[in-house]
Amino acid sequence: MMKTTDLFDLTHTLAGEYLRGFEYPWQALTGIKDLILSIVENLGEDFEEISPSVWIHRTATVASTAHIGGPCVIGANTEVRHCAFIRGSALVGEDCVVGNSTELKNVILFDGVQVPHFNYVGDSILGYKAHMGAGAVTSNVKSDKSLVVVNGMETGLKKFGAMLGDYVEVGCNAVLNPGTMIGRNSNIYPTSCVRGIVPERSIWKTAGVIVKKEDW
Repeated sequence: MMKTTDLFDLTHTLAGEYLRGFEYPWQALTGIKDLILSIVENLGEDFEEISPSVWIHRTATVASTAHIGGPCVIGANTEVRHCAFIRGSALVGEDCVVGNSTELKNVILFDGVQVPHFNYVGDSILGYKAHMGAGAVTSNVKSDKSLVVVNGMETGLKKFGAMLGDYVEVGCNAVLNPGTMIGRNSNIYPTSCVRGIVPERSIWKTAGVIVKKEDW
C-alpha cells in the first residue's frame, strides 16, 4: 500500500507538516480547506490577499482571465494562465503551472507541478514536479456514486481523484479513475484509462500493462 511518505517528499509543500499526520494521503483530502485557512496567517509579506481568502505570492503571474476562488494559496514563481478555473480549497506550490482552461478543486499541488493544458484535477494530491499532459484528468466520483476503495481498503470518501507521487508523468488525454495511486517516478501512456495502484518507477502501457522502468 502506498503511504504518504512513500509517495511524497514533504519538504516541497507548505502542507508538509499537515500531510505528515496522515498514514495514507487520501485521509488529508477532507481537511484541505481548513489547512489553507490555518496557514494564511503566517505566509509573510510576500503574499497579497487579492480577494477574500485568496493569497498570491508577489512573484506569481496570474492571467486577468483566470478565476480563483477561495480559500486558495498560489506560491512563488507560479504561473496561472488564461482561463484557468480554480474553484477553491487549492494549495498551489512554488514554480507551478496551472494552464489554460485547467480546473482545480480541493487539491494540494506540490512545488514544480505542471497541469498546463485542459486538465481537471479534483480531490487529489500531486507530488513534487508531477506533470499531467494536455487533456489528462482525474475522475473523482465513481459512476455508481459508491465510496472509493483502494486495494481493498475503504477510504470512506465519495470524492477521491488521484494521488501522484513525486516526478510522475501522465500522458496526454489519460483518465485517472477514482482512487488511482501512482508511485514516484512512474509514467502513464497517453490516452490510458488508469485505475488502482501503479508502483513506483513503473510504466503504465497500453491496455494496462505495467512494466518496471529498469526493464524498459
